[in-house]
Amino acid sequence: MNLKDYQVVVLGLLIACGTVLSTAILSKAVVEFQKLQNQTIRVTGSASQNVSSDFAVLSLRINARTPDLKSGYNKMNSDVKAIKEFLMEKGIDENAIDVSSIDSYEYYRRNGAYTSNDIEGYNVSQTVKVSSKDVNKITEISKQADALVDKNINITYNSLEYLVSNLDDIKVKMVGEATKNAKARAESMVKGTNGKIGVLNSARMGVFQIVPLNSTDVSDYGINDTSSLEKKVISTVNATFTVK
Repeated sequence: MNLKDYQVVVLGLLIACGTVLSTAILSKAVVEFQKLQNQTIRVTGSASQNVSSDFAVLSLRINARTPDLKSGYNKMNSDVKAIKEFLMEKGIDENAIDVSSIDSYEYYRRNGAYTSNDIEGYNVSQTVKVSSKDVNKITEISKQADALVDKNINITYNSLEYLVSNLDDIKVKMVGEATKNAKARAESMVKGTNGKIGVLNSARMGVFQIVPLNSTDVSDYGINDTSSLEKKVISTVNATFTVK
């Protein structure tokens, strides 16, 4: 091999080595970049807000057992009229009173331990519901509903529900607060490693817990308390952030 050929071979080897080395360096840089891009942290943020119910619904279920449907319907009409008069005397507008249709079913005469096919009478029932933003008034009326028993009205169900009319707006606000809380927690977790939180990669809203003010109850399916005047709305967000 003459000198010129030797120089060509050496130059080729140098070029090949340089190509391999540069490829290795580039590959390492790509891998490190991908690792950096794949560094994430997942946290759960939460937020809560105390709210007061601003809407109340009182439901009164009345029932009667009569020998025939006609007398049953007459009894329901009489009882509903008495309940309406009772509510209106307490300051409730008639337009705020809703009356359901009458439910009825037969009950049969019994022969000892057995039930015959002979109809003995009918069970009839109806629900009177009143809704109002005056929660204090509805609360007081619910406490006095037992007075209807003195009018020979058989109340089988007395339910009072407390609701929050702007609950959807509160939920939207709580999601935002819970997301901010998630970011703050993520920043606190990486602070000791000199890391910084980057962009939000993903966020998944958890279920809402609407519980009595001092309750610690939670449920995987969420809670929607309607029995308490004062409530607490709790929101959670599962968020993933990149780490720089």
